[in-house]
Amino acid sequence: MILANAFCLFFFLGEEFYEASPYEPVTSRLSDIFRLASIFSGTGADPAVSAKSNHCLDAAKACNLNENCKKLRSSYISICNREISPTERCNRRKCHKALRQFFDRVPSEYTYRMLFCSCQDQACAERRRQTILPSCSYEDKEKPNCLDLRSVCRTDHLCRSRLADFHANCHASYQTLTGCPADNYQACLGSYAGMIGFDMTPNYVDSSPTGIVVSPWCSCRGSGNMEEECEKFLRDFTENPCLRNAIQAFGNGTEVNLSPKNPSFQATQAPRVEKTPSLPDDLSDSTNLGTSIITTCTSVEEQGLKANSSKELSMCFTELTTNIIPGSNKVIRPSSGSCRARPPAALTAVSFLMLKLAL
Repeated sequence: MILANAFCLFFFLGEEFYEASPYEPVTSRLSDIFRLASIFSGTGADPAVSAKSNHCLDAAKACNLNENCKKLRSSYISICNREISPTERCNRRKCHKALRQFFDRVPSEYTYRMLFCSCQDQACAERRRQTILPSCSYEDKEKPNCLDLRSVCRTDHLCRSRLADFHANCHASYQTLTGCPADNYQACLGSYAGMIGFDMTPNYVDSSPTGIVVSPWCSCRGSGNMEEECEKFLRDFTENPCLRNAIQAFGNGTEVNLSPKNPSFQATQAPRVEKTPSLPDDLSDSTNLGTSIITTCTSVEEQGLKANSSKELSMCFTELTTNIIPGSNKVIRPSSGSCRARPPAALTAVSFLMLKLAL
């Protein structure tokens, strides 16, 4: 009885580790955006020229050339950099709202280039990390416990749905080529960008140009007996092969070329036990079952035993259609080499008796 009550208490007070995403699954691909990313990142160009380029700076310049992108980017930069008081460096709630408007209203061909640009040096990587103005939108005086941060996020229906969507589209899958569910990079990148502007906002943890590590602003310190669950939750960000591969692939402009999910293999034909003559060119494969019968009839005709070939062939095809076992592809072959059916034994005896009487 005590165990049953304890189970019920855990069921009502505990939280599900993963929740179902309320959004429709993303089925489209990022082929066009990956192609643009490939052009802007310099993939295929001179490696020396590409190495000197700051792709994150190029992405910011491209945003400034688009009126909508420039307007909304300037808006969140202004809000997130506005100091409220000496003790309060910004209005975090307004900063988050401005960031959500930017990522929701600006086409991904601009926002993704700023978030996931590839870098060859630390200056570029630092610009990438500063994209969301982390001093206001991301960092805080102290890091809260990740499970506590998850609980706070789940009290807000929109943050809760975005987190569930991230887990649905970015959880590591070891049964796919890319490490992503259904090999869909776009779904993962979109879910990641969708969490920016909430308490669970993720960002790059450092300015390393080589290693890509992202995380929410939290730690597992003070987790108690929930430390294992907390570490598992945090690893979904920090050690996530799907998310890492998606970011690297977009930054390099190298979308994975996937083979069909259900490739059609050519079936190997089993060796035939009995050899049959080849069909004429004008006969379809549907006549395979009667090949030997047709050939036999033709040979009888060629021997001159029957002059009426049309009647003989008619008998052959009649025999072919009546000797197929219902529900099977097997044909009952006649026991004689000729297509003509043998005369009944009684008829043969009567003919022999009449011949004898006549003599």
